Amino acid sequence: MNQTNRVLIVVTNGKQLDGGPLAGVWWSEVAEPIEEFAARGYEVTIASPKGGEALVDPASMKDAGDKAEHSYKKWLSDTMPLRKAKTQDYEAIFLAGGHGAMFDFPHDVHLQNLLTDFVTAGKPIGAVCHGVAGLVGAKLDTSNPLVENKRLTGFTNSEEEKTPLQSKLPFLLETKLKALEAKFVAGPDNAEHIEIDGGLVTGQNPASSRAAAKAVADLIVAEKPLEHRQGRVPGGVAR
Repeated sequence: MNQTNRVLIVVTNGKQLDGGPLAGVWWSEVAEPIEEFAARGYEVTIASPKGGEALVDPASMKDAGDKAEHSYKKWLSDTMPLRKAKTQDYEAIFLAGGHGAMFDFPHDVHLQNLLTDFVTAGKPIGAVCHGVAGLVGAKLDTSNPLVENKRLTGFTNSEEEKTPLQSKLPFLLETKLKALEAKFVAGPDNAEHIEIDGGLVTGQNPASSRAAAKAVADLIVAEKPLEHRQGRVPGGVAR
């Protein structure tokens, strides 16, 4: 019997900051993972803390083109609320970034519970750029921070210094992860860089989105029994 394999991508709902700027989803950090998972035959479900519309950072849509605009509206206009996500329905979870994730990911109880369950179930967890902020509030069954002693990366302090939103953020991601005793590894600014520690895959910045998704997909295949790798259906996005 054929089995449709599914991946849960989590995005921020976005936040309008004082002074006008929008902290939202960074488009490529959703689009490239969807493309990578679909190419492997995985069906993608997109969820957000509140559900409904996920706001996209306008800067991430520059030069994206009409096709990207259409996809963005289709994929992010009506996301599933995280409270409806169940670990057993997915082979992996992937946290997309954008500055908005710094505001609604860290304290979302549903996301924290999902991440604990994914670790317990031995299923891969991926995160890229500011999406790594979703890991800071998550704990293991032992109540230890999920990131403690984990080799990982995320948007660095050096990269954040070059953005217009640094002063408006609740914390600096690199600083926070180090305070939680994560083994933070910083690559060159704006260059592709991922870290893999067991079932945890993290990417440093938007340039790392596709590589991080590919690494998560590789972990799924490595851990699935042979009979579950056969007969995959073409990938797509579930609504």
